[in-house]
Amino acid sequence: MSLDPYHVSAFNTAKTSENKIHDDATAQRLGFKGGFVGGVNVYAYMTHQPLQRWGRAWLERGTGEAKFGKPVYEGDIAEVTCAEDADGMALAVHSQGVLCATGRAALPANPGPAPALSDFKAVAPRSERAAADETSLRVGDWLGMAPLPVTEGFHAQDLQDIREAHPLYGNEKIVHTGTILRCCNWVLTHNVILPAWIHMGSTVRNLGLAHVGDTLTVRAQITKNYEHKGHKWVELNCMVVANETTPVIQATHIAIYRPRQLAEAA
Repeated sequence: MSLDPYHVSAFNTAKTSENKIHDDATAQRLGFKGGFVGGVNVYAYMTHQPLQRWGRAWLERGTGEAKFGKPVYEGDIAEVTCAEDADGMALAVHSQGVLCATGRAALPANPGPAPALSDFKAVAPRSERAAADETSLRVGDWLGMAPLPVTEGFHAQDLQDIREAHPLYGNEKIVHTGTILRCCNWVLTHNVILPAWIHMGSTVRNLGLAHVGDTLTVRAQITKNYEHKGHKWVELNCMVVANETTPVIQATHIAIYRPRQLAEAA
């Protein structure tokens, strides 16, 4: 079966968020065309074809990867294409003739043992947030997210915002896999102050499903904090958990927490 390109009219769900990389005026001041559509939303667009190919099984035990190279902007068409091979499928996102993201997805026949929930420490989000830096994002520290109860209303709005056309999420009240990954953003923003930051990529292993009525939390450990090309980067090893008992995904989540353009514009 050949999968057709998937087209989405991109929507910026984070215009009013604390992260001003999604704000037109701030992003333009930093040299971009406008506010970014969130990387987790672009990842959500990229998961449509894996779901078409493998169905519910992919959400339960498949893998996904995305690397973001150029922004996708609101109102532009994001075209997702896939090329299948022996190991799964390669994915690419083009918008306005520009390659914006690349990635992969697969449904491994033998995925190996799942990471243990007990290997991920559960902590509450910090009571006071400090500015993001080498101290507040210290390698080895554990981070937690304020719990997210997934209501019917949240779920319906979420699917509308992501522009998801696959019926499985609505029919079975399954939380969208892009929304699950967004929790890995929140585990950062619930703990440190990030004026303008950029999600650069994620590698995801799906471990189970979350449904309407569940409450989501994250257990995340900071694994890297470094400078590259003038940007300050952070990497997290995250597990998103439903109801404090059910692992949903394990993800390596990578972000620029202080773009060099922010320092240059200061």
